[in-house]
Amino acid sequence: MPGIGGSDPLSASVLVLNRMFMAVRVINVRRAFTLLYKDLAEVVSIEDGGAYATYDFSTWTEVSQYKKTFEPAEHEWIRTVRLEIAVPRVIRLLGFEKVPRREVRFNRRNIYARDNNRCQYCGRKFPTSELSLDHVIPKSRGGGMTWENVVCACVSCNVRKGGRTPREAGMHLTRKPFKPKSCPTITLRAASPRYRTWKHFLDAAYWNVELRE
Repeated sequence: MPGIGGSDPLSASVLVLNRMFMAVRVINVRRAFTLLYKDLAEVVSIEDGGAYATYDFSTWTEVSQYKKTFEPAEHEWIRTVRLEIAVPRVIRLLGFEKVPRREVRFNRRNIYARDNNRCQYCGRKFPTSELSLDHVIPKSRGGGMTWENVVCACVSCNVRKGGRTPREAGMHLTRKPFKPKSCPTITLRAASPRYRTWKHFLDAAYWNVELRE
């Protein structure tokens, strides 16, 4: 059976909480099931009314059979020889208490996510492979490698701007670049219906969840 929206269940991501139910990272489905099978983690499921319940691996396989019967379209499924198991959206590590970092990593992926893969000059959206990074104030003019001075730019706009400031090139930014308060890649995923349950555990103004796949 296809998952939500016909997507591949193994391509899904799973939000990981520490023992105190604080979001710490995102992992892939295979890694999540390994942790569950080894009893290093438990599934956290959002129930009716917003309350949540926790299940170990054995219990989750039993609950999955109920879900398979009564709400199959609400989940993605991993098939085994004997049964089908619902892909969890959130798991909780049973022996991990470290608090997640609050600093958002300054890297290419987070910049692309912050700018939603849109060139900040022409405003058009591009695949990542067709985007580059541009220093608003050129490095030759003292512009730094900072959140406030680096933006996504398509190749055409980047070439047009060259080593000039936007004003010198007769170009305008679609919005002022900023340092995000939470990890942009996770914020984008949490906005998808596929990961709507993550919002119970993510405070977009506070937590930074590092993506590890």
